[in-house]
Amino acid sequence: MDVRHLELLRELSLRGSVTAVAKATHRTPSAVSQQLKAAGREFGMALVEPSGRGLRLTEAGRLLADGGAEIAATVEQVRAEWDRFRGEPTGNVTIAALPSAATFLFAGVMRELASSAITLQCSDFDIAEAEFADLAVDNDIVIAHSFTAPRPARAGALKVVSLALEPLDIAMSADHPLAARDAVSPDDLTEWEWIGVPKGYPFDSVIESVERSTGVELKVVQRLRDNRLVESLVAGGERLAVLPRFTTPTGAGLVLRPLTGIPCRRHISAMVRPDKAERLAVRQVLDAFRKVAAEVELRHR
Repeated sequence: MDVRHLELLRELSLRGSVTAVAKATHRTPSAVSQQLKAAGREFGMALVEPSGRGLRLTEAGRLLADGGAEIAATVEQVRAEWDRFRGEPTGNVTIAALPSAATFLFAGVMRELASSAITLQCSDFDIAEAEFADLAVDNDIVIAHSFTAPRPARAGALKVVSLALEPLDIAMSADHPLAARDAVSPDDLTEWEWIGVPKGYPFDSVIESVERSTGVELKVVQRLRDNRLVESLVAGGERLAVLPRFTTPTGAGLVLRPLTGIPCRRHISAMVRPDKAERLAVRQVLDAFRKVAAEVELRHR
């Protein structure tokens, strides 16, 4: 049994297409297709079948891909034991995160790991909640968010570590009529214009919840991704927005007010592939994320 064939099938299971596997493994699509045919000959049955213009795993192929995943996890377990034998975890850990979570986590995590032999390679992705799980294919740790539960959408077989529960507040200018209140209710929000986020982002779930609670469609006049841009537009007028409490700077014309009556928070979680979760370096980085997130939550109580 050629273990490389199991690894190739696992890659196809993870990435979904021959083209994506070829790009990730630095091969041509033709070479990947030939190796899949060779794997089929070795095991004596079809491991892939046509699907539209591409290929997908057969039931036999999925079984062997799962075996490849188990082998990858075992290899990482051995590496973890080797790191313990040598006395400390080492190596590069890649992290993909949404910017607003990275803002309150990355600096603290880097301080926690400054004296270790671990290096961090960080990337930020401002995408919809359901897209974060795909980043786990090429990153050791993915920091994502969800409005409904600690487990982000499409997490599937990924290991999920809950990091923080962050309140989402209603942002407004300091001289807004609602700013005089300690908190606002859904009914207070229906007559104002809003700066929103694209559909599929957790902040938009708050707006949808307000609409369900009041039976009124809110007037969302702009949909923007960048929180700093949203802050400037809110501070300069009478429009409202949903912004995260941990990283939104108040003052300079901007205030935050909690929303009563409906859940208004987001779960910040780390997602890791099961094989990557076995790495001792990944475990140590996850521990650092947990510690920093807990400290931030404590400061904002």
